[in-house]
Amino acid sequence: METEMPRPGAEHRALIERMVGSWDAEERMLPSPWDPVGGTAEARIESREGLDGFHVITDYVQRRNGRESFRGHGVYGWDRERERYTMYWFDSTGLAPGGPALGTLEGEVLTFARDTPRGKSRYVYTFAGDRYDFRIEASRDGETWTTFMDSTYRRA
Repeated sequence: METEMPRPGAEHRALIERMVGSWDAEERMLPSPWDPVGGTAEARIESREGLDGFHVITDYVQRRNGRESFRGHGVYGWDRERERYTMYWFDSTGLAPGGPALGTLEGEVLTFARDTPRGKSRYVYTFAGDRYDFRIEASRDGETWTTFMDSTYRRA
């Protein structure tokens, strides 16, 4: 007897519909322990549907002062058991992700949160057609949050 493989559901399609594409942005980094000076950067994101529709796979490149300054690779999906979206993020800092950031989608706002030995982080995507606003927030105690980076991405 042949077992039927799982198929992507509405949660997977929600990610694909909102995230897949080529995106450009100007980012604003605020002074923080990770970037004491702050400043602006240009960014390009290439996101594609992957693994039979179960994930969105993202490649990110940031440029500052005319040269590549930071790279990242993200894998977004849906965890049926936890009933949460997942974001695994790898980047040119070389730090291991230590597990996924877990998220929820409420209307057009996708929010991920993660606790690490370096503190707590939130990643907030607000979708609006061919653009989305994105910000990263950091907290040491989980109560007081500071924006580390914000940007508006536009479909290229």
